[in-house]
Amino acid sequence: MTDLQKKNQRIVLILSAIVLGMIGLSFASVPLYNLFCRVTGYGGTTQVSEHYSDVILDRKVKVRFNAVVDPNLPWDFAPESNMMEVQLGQTGFISYFAQNNGDKPIVGQAIYNVSPPKAGLYFQKVQCFCFSNQILMPGQKMNMPITFFVDPAMDEDPNLDDVKLITLSYTFYPAKSQEFDQAKLKYFKQVEAINSEGTADAESPSSTQE
Repeated sequence: MTDLQKKNQRIVLILSAIVLGMIGLSFASVPLYNLFCRVTGYGGTTQVSEHYSDVILDRKVKVRFNAVVDPNLPWDFAPESNMMEVQLGQTGFISYFAQNNGDKPIVGQAIYNVSPPKAGLYFQKVQCFCFSNQILMPGQKMNMPITFFVDPAMDEDPNLDDVKLITLSYTFYPAKSQEFDQAKLKYFKQVEAINSEGTADAESPSSTQE
């Protein structure tokens, strides 16, 4: 093999490695972004706690529960109650009801977040059906519980002094489906747009009265 052939072969190997690396990053980008959201509460992503809060404050917030089902998933899905009021640090419990109206077993996967997005850092889930995929047999009904609390640390954040209502939203999609992947990408774009608007508002100069 000549020196030119060796050089060309080396270039091909380098380019192949770059292409494979880019493909790997494209597959990893959504999970990495999802991890970033969970850690920071970015875009209203809720947190996960292994322990209940040992501090309960007098301050209260209302929690509203929302449920949406993708048209390609033949399920009924709804919360047992639309709203409850909890103190910061108090353990809250709610169940969602689901039923498979299809004629075959179906695995569902939920996308979830809270609004306003800035409350995501303080909304702690201890138990949730959203931690894993859910499979329902034809006609099967299931109660899906959630145990949560709003972190008392929220009371120390002046940016959340105005928060009196938190909405917890779930949207169920067929697991490992194109619809679910598209929904994740759409959600991430919406999150980026919301946070970009917030940054722009914060950086814009305040108007003055003459």
